[in-house]
Amino acid sequence: MQDLVHHLEAKNDLSPAQVRDAAAFLLDPIPEATCKANFLRALAVKGETPKEIAGFVNEFLRHAVDPMIDTASAPGPILDVVGTGGDKLNLFNVSTTAMFILASGGVCVVKHGNRGITGKCGGADVLEAFGIKIDLPPEKLARMVKEIGIGFIYAPLYHPSFKAVAESRKLLAAEGQHSIFNLLGPLLNPARPAHQLIGVFDEKLVPTFAHILKELGRKGAWVVHGKTDDKRGMDELSTLGKNTIAALADGAVKSMTLAPTDLGFAKAKLADLAGGEAVENADLLEGILEGRIKGAKRDMAVLNAAAGFVITGKASDLAAGKTLAEDLLDRGAAHVKLRAMRDWC
Repeated sequence: MQDLVHHLEAKNDLSPAQVRDAAAFLLDPIPEATCKANFLRALAVKGETPKEIAGFVNEFLRHAVDPMIDTASAPGPILDVVGTGGDKLNLFNVSTTAMFILASGGVCVVKHGNRGITGKCGGADVLEAFGIKIDLPPEKLARMVKEIGIGFIYAPLYHPSFKAVAESRKLLAAEGQHSIFNLLGPLLNPARPAHQLIGVFDEKLVPTFAHILKELGRKGAWVVHGKTDDKRGMDELSTLGKNTIAALADGAVKSMTLAPTDLGFAKAKLADLAGGEAVENADLLEGILEGRIKGAKRDMAVLNAAAGFVITGKASDLAAGKTLAEDLLDRGAAHVKLRAMRDWC
């Protein structure tokens, strides 16, 4: 492994064979955490390329638990909608709210997520606050997806081998040093969805993630970065400011920008989108789905759901996706999908 560290320190990229060796080393519980941290630090300082990241994703997925989801029997195109985290804005759970709108519109949403790390409340936390069982084993998860068109893959349960890198990640975090693991979360869905909507906290990551998704063979995907009203970055499509988008379709990546006013969204402020702890966020989420809460929070959920409808071909453009999302909310269909997931057994 020291040879690979020297290789990286000389600013050389890793070959596919070297990525395989490095991934096996990182997931081996025997090597010392300091050795793993040295490798991860050298890779980060050199700068991870899209090919390297895609290579590590594929290697790590080989060690993941198979969720046994059959694409052919899924009741719609499979999509994951997720943010990288890291924007530190403590919003309500935008992508988790959007997932119920999307599922009620014929998209089969298989969301890969975890508890809150950079924010107060992650997708797992808010679902658990509803009484939804977040740690379903593969056979039950696959049945849920087939029967109601929605499912949640709890990352720690499906990536047990990552325990082997926990200590080295802590060492790097104490230094303030990022590693490839700060980028991997949205890419490691073991269901390998054909479609994906990823929000990134850093605008520079938009083209990088788009090319990673191309390397991974996604059929359609958007990587998005939004701005707040005071120009801070957001790992969602934003109704507060400009959005930068890289759209992958038919193997080609197209760059776009979007102003929320182009779609008729009212101006809002960051404070209008604030979330809280799990119970509070669960109430906000359900309030949007059942029509109690409108305004800025509903608009954010609608915009992100609209993107999911476009990615999966359920809507021709964002305007049509917006109309579909608003209709599903107005008819109560998205709330029905939440109840179906809550009541499923």
